[in-house]
Amino acid sequence: MSVVGGFRYTRLAHNQPRRSSSRARTPSLPRRSSSPKISFSPPSTSSSLVFSPQPANGMPAKRGHKRKASARNGSQQLKQNGEATIEELIEEVDARIARERKLSPGSSPDKRNTVKKQIDWEIPRKVLHSSIGFFTIYLYTSKGNPQTVVIALSSALAVLVPIDILRLKYPLFERAFEKCVGIFMRDSEKKSSNGVIWYILGTNTALIALPLDIAVVSILILSWADTAASTFGRLWGPLTPPLPARLFGLPLAPRKSLAGFIAASLTGAAVAAGFWTYLGPMRDNLTWSWDAGISNTFSGGSAEGGKVFSGWVGFAIVTICAGLFSGVAEALDLGSVDDNLSLPIIAGGCLWGLFKALGWLGDIFL
Repeated sequence: MSVVGGFRYTRLAHNQPRRSSSRARTPSLPRRSSSPKISFSPPSTSSSLVFSPQPANGMPAKRGHKRKASARNGSQQLKQNGEATIEELIEEVDARIARERKLSPGSSPDKRNTVKKQIDWEIPRKVLHSSIGFFTIYLYTSKGNPQTVVIALSSALAVLVPIDILRLKYPLFERAFEKCVGIFMRDSEKKSSNGVIWYILGTNTALIALPLDIAVVSILILSWADTAASTFGRLWGPLTPPLPARLFGLPLAPRKSLAGFIAASLTGAAVAAGFWTYLGPMRDNLTWSWDAGISNTFSGGSAEGGKVFSGWVGFAIVTICAGLFSGVAEALDLGSVDDNLSLPIIAGGCLWGLFKALGWLGDIFL
């Protein structure tokens, strides 16, 4: 008899004589069993695994139900002796693992069900993003020169682009840059181009290519509609269904939510309604006004062309379409194109096309 690894086993020697059932007790040659009998029990001081190559009656053990019956008898015997069986040990281990998964170390039962994913609100970035809109309104109401604004933004761009190149090329410069303005950057921007560069490019493109009132509205949509979509998308996006893959044949980003789309649309509609009702009349040469409707520039220059789509009809059309343009432009999936560049260009371009279409319809039907 030997003990190995907590298990005790016995086996017959080869030269030990086997008992014979015959009356004449003649010596017989040693015989090995082709199928040893094995019984299992958990390692303990009182029980062990016994490996016996030959049963007590001298007959070789058979495979099948005899082995299963022996295992069941062993488990029943352990239960009678008050010892744990293999099945009970397995159940105890499974229960312990389940308890550890449900309650992690260092947490309490009351807290484990109330832990939620922390939302990054990007407050410094949103404050900077939204402040551009108020600065734009100030420049418009104070009769600021758009060309001066374009020159100032272009000068800032000439400084920011080399800084961004140095930041991406030299880690030491990158760490110094992020210490200064890192709170305004997203994690995705730390290894790519800074969003401020695309913001300035989108603003300058709108000011150069579009009429002043449409350019101002597109910049306000960029400043406020994009911020509203990001805020309400983080707040209520998980509670609303995702946007469809395509809308009017245009691809929409899968990360966008219905809550963000509604917020951007409502904000864009409010911007258009407020500007062309209250702020726009502070300057001349408007694309649309409450009394005159579509400008002569967009209506073909006819005598009555400036009176088309004025009042509530024109106000409703411009407001609803501006909101729809804002929501779709913010939710578009344009690959690696930054929305700070695409949003003012797409929203402003769609508004310009809307006024052009309304002027053409006024020339035909009115």
